[in-house]
Amino acid sequence: MKADDEKGISVILIYTALLFFLLGLAARMKMNFHHRMELSTAGFVVAAVLAALAIVLFLFSLRRRQR
Repeated sequence: MKADDEKGISVILIYTALLFFLLGLAARMKMNFHHRMELSTAGFVVAAVLAALAIVLFLFSLRRRQR
């Protein structure tokens, strides 16, 4: 993959992580929903994993561009 492709994928992963973070936050705020803690925890975990992947991919794309 080219460095520009990796940067684009990392941006997509960052926004997907933001979406899952907001989903977890909304599940935590919803009071009458029975499984809100499971959704909230899953949303936060998925957001953290996607953000970590995006950061790693972005750093690899920067390193590849410097060569």
